[in-house]
Amino acid sequence: MTGLPSYLSAFTAGLGLCFGLIVAIGAQNAFVLRQGLRREHLLPVVLFCFGADTLLVLAGVAGMARVLANRPTLAITLAAGGAVFLFAYAALALRRAWRPHALQAQGTAGLRAPLKTVMLQLAAFTLLNPHVYLDTVVLIGSVGAAQPGAAKWFFAAGTALASLVWFSALGFGARFLAPWLARPGAWRWLDAGVGLVMAVLGGVVARQAWSLLSSQ
Repeated sequence: MTGLPSYLSAFTAGLGLCFGLIVAIGAQNAFVLRQGLRREHLLPVVLFCFGADTLLVLAGVAGMARVLANRPTLAITLAAGGAVFLFAYAALALRRAWRPHALQAQGTAGLRAPLKTVMLQLAAFTLLNPHVYLDTVVLIGSVGAAQPGAAKWFFAAGTALASLVWFSALGFGARFLAPWLARPGAWRWLDAGVGLVMAVLGGVVARQAWSLLSSQ
């Protein structure tokens, strides 16, 4: 039976899962931070990152929902695999917390780059990274598709909000965030928080896999 509590739970799960996956040191985040420091083409950069994530997640959720509809065994396998992935990701995040690194971005000096050049670079950082498809289409898609009824779309809405908040904060708040993100100690706490969130979500997905198995 679905209802408001189920929808809120799905929304929160999507929010937490997406935050856990995108809040990590990487080329895309460094590029967005750099654009924020340069105050250059910020709105299209943020909208592109948000739009790409959202479309990939929606494609994953819709596609996985169709694939899993009549394949309960595959649903169990993907849920179990997703739980293992989340636990492993949590372990890696907690490991990074012991050896934190800073997020580095180029400074603000230099000529203003054309919008086309900036967007092509961002598209390459985003779409040529194979991990983005594993994260959004496969992992988030399979977890979202397993949500009952309309809850899957609340789950997708949670991931979209996480993406919008993160990239907006990283781009438009770069002047304030850059000194903090340049401190390894800040990433120690951030990675520790990500690790704990992903471990909890791994438990949720593992319980989901067990529920699917028990219903067979």
